[in-house]
Amino acid sequence: MPNTASNGITIEYETFGRRENPALLLVMGLGAQLTLWDPDFCGMLADKGHHVIRFDNRDVGLSTWFDEHGAPDILSMMTAMATGETPEVPYTLDDMADDAAGLLDALGIERAHICGASMGGMLVQTLAIRHPARVLSMTSIMSTTGNPEVPPASPEAMAVLTGPPPKTRDEAIENGLRGRAVIGSPGFPSDEASARANTARDYDRAFHPQGTARQMAAIMAHGDRRDALRELDVPTLVIHGSDDPLVHVEGGRDTAAAIPGAEFWEIPGMGHDLPVQLFGDLVKRIAGFAEKAPRRSGS
Repeated sequence: MPNTASNGITIEYETFGRRENPALLLVMGLGAQLTLWDPDFCGMLADKGHHVIRFDNRDVGLSTWFDEHGAPDILSMMTAMATGETPEVPYTLDDMADDAAGLLDALGIERAHICGASMGGMLVQTLAIRHPARVLSMTSIMSTTGNPEVPPASPEAMAVLTGPPPKTRDEAIENGLRGRAVIGSPGFPSDEASARANTARDYDRAFHPQGTARQMAAIMAHGDRRDALRELDVPTLVIHGSDDPLVHVEGGRDTAAAIPGAEFWEIPGMGHDLPVQLFGDLVKRIAGFAEKAPRRSGS
């Protein structure tokens, strides 16, 4: 896969579809590599007439890591935030959103449709806030606004995020399978053999738990985006599963309520993943929404 300089770092990326088609930038979530945007899913979006771009966020996959900053003390951060302090972090969601804008610059793309999942939803929200002229439409999937009143993750789902990192490849694979069983979609169960193979693939490509912890710190420090979201003039589709134990469905409802004119699609039986059984419906809805979004001058 190619890489390029963006916002002072190196970003690994891959594209699908014809370069002359409208760009659709896919932004993945916490600790997740670009591989979690399934190639079949990307190809289906490309077949709908998009130039699809998936990439590794900073500190994950093959993009630049920030190990010189060490692992953050999440417990101390939580304590500081409880007293009203803003903790210091190596980077913020603003920096990560600027990485995405820089990738568009590097690829010569003036404006794009943007779609993010989980933390990626937070990032596309932040990208739209910071660079609204770059955004043709936005899709925010299984994400939230930073509103502290949104119900938290279930204890079981939180344990998936906060457990100690695995020490071996086999342990990482088993942890991944247990995590999928907790946060995955009860209405659309995954195939265990495929899940095992995908988890092994990602471990072999780039295993980097420190980066996940720093991304978590960036999320925690970012705060509530609702006031900024209320000022957006960006066509927005919000998608959320009704059975998401990690980011409560109220997070999706809160996102749609904050963004003027946003369309909300709640999917029964969907948890905190992108089930292959829903690829067709997701592609149809995302591509259809992007197609009907009004073109802006110069796009």
